[in-house]
Formats: sequence, C-alpha cells, structure tokens
Amino acid sequence: MKNIDKLLEIEALTENILKHQAKNNLLKVKVLYFISQYENLSVSMIIDKLGIKKSNFALMAKELEDEKLVYSKQGEIDKRCKMMALTEKGRAELSSFIKNLDSNFEEKNGEVEQAIEVLSAYLNKKI
Repeated sequence: MKNIDKLLEIEALTENILKHQAKNNLLKVKVLYFISQYENLSVSMIIDKLGIKKSNFALMAKELEDEKLVYSKQGEIDKRCKMMALTEKGRAELSSFIKNLDSNFEEKNGEVEQAIEVLSAYLNKKI
C-alpha cells in the first residue's frame, strides 16, 4: 500500500470517528477547534487551514456567533483583517467534545502516540 493510500484510509477512518462523536456536526467542531488554535490568524488564514470555501466558513461563523460560541474582532495590525475568537461558552463546548472523544482513546500506547506525532509533523510541513 502506497503512502497516499494509507493517508486516504486514515483520513476516512478519522473523519468517521469524529463525525460520530460530533453527532454529524463535524464542520462546527473543526471551526471551533481551528479558531481556538489560531486566534491570532486572520479568518482567511483559518479558512486556508480548514480547506473549505469562504462561503461555507461564513455561514458556519454566523451560526456560531448566533449561538454565542465565537465572536469576531478587527485585526490589531491590519484593521482590514477579521479575526475570530472563542467565547467562554465556545471553549466549554469544544472542551466537552474533546474530553468525550479523548475518553474513547484514553488507553496509552507509545507506538500510536509516536506515530501520530510523526504524522502530524509531516502533514504540517506539507500545508
């Protein structure tokens, strides 16, 4: 099996696990996660990291703002840039999701942890 075949299989399996845990609202969880990780990046950079269309992000961001999970703010350096941040409610919802997901994978396995670290580092270099 080639590396790309393995990556596609990993992506499909991971997405299925996450969809199940996110109760088929995976995009919402992904947006919350990326906003939490990249609060100092512009919305356009977050969109690039997520690999989704600007219109899809805008719809999800509006929904998340309506739910009081995120808020938008003007960039400090470039006033034309829009930045997003999680509210306390957003942080709590994301934390709850991660805690529930983590409980399903709480068994310690050094080989798996090392493989995930290596894969993560490799993929971050590619993006």
